[in-house]
Amino acid sequence: MQRDVLKIENLTFYYTPKRVLYKDFSLSLAKGEVVVIVGESGSGKSTLFELITGELKPVSGEIKVAKFAQIFQDPYSSFHPSYTILSQISEVATLENLSEYLKILNLEETLLQQKPHKLSGGQLQRCSILRALLQKPDLILADEPTSALDNVVQLDVMKLLMRFLDRVGILMITHDEDLAKWASDKIIKIGDKEVIT
Repeated sequence: MQRDVLKIENLTFYYTPKRVLYKDFSLSLAKGEVVVIVGESGSGKSTLFELITGELKPVSGEIKVAKFAQIFQDPYSSFHPSYTILSQISEVATLENLSEYLKILNLEETLLQQKPHKLSGGQLQRCSILRALLQKPDLILADEPTSALDNVVQLDVMKLLMRFLDRVGILMITHDEDLAKWASDKIIKIGDKEVIT
């Protein structure tokens, strides 16, 4: 049985008591699993990630999280424009297994010597995945990781990400319910707290 890389127990959180985003919310996620959070804008999806990463503190409840890395919505804003991809990755991760990951992600090593604006959105998001994986996380937090990409590239990027499920668990935010159904072991609809498995 795979161990949990994220366990949330009886989480309650609000910015104001009149608008409670989470009340006694619980979630567990194991290595090898994909759990997808869907919901309208403002429903608290990104707030949940901020609670998991420690940027926000719960009103009550407990969050236990293993080592994590993040993949963000817009690959261009997640890299600094003035430095090469490789220099930015090496600031936060070791380059161990770099050639293996490059092969799986279909990335040429020469691309890493470029600055972000030289790459397409799909190439840069694959670099985001590379950066996350090289941090050797147990959990990947993926915040709308394909929404800035066209439909064909979206599917390619998700298929690549899911090839690493032997190493990580994935918690993903998306507005795309079709993508959620295709990719996930479990869907949680924030707002009505409906869980679809």
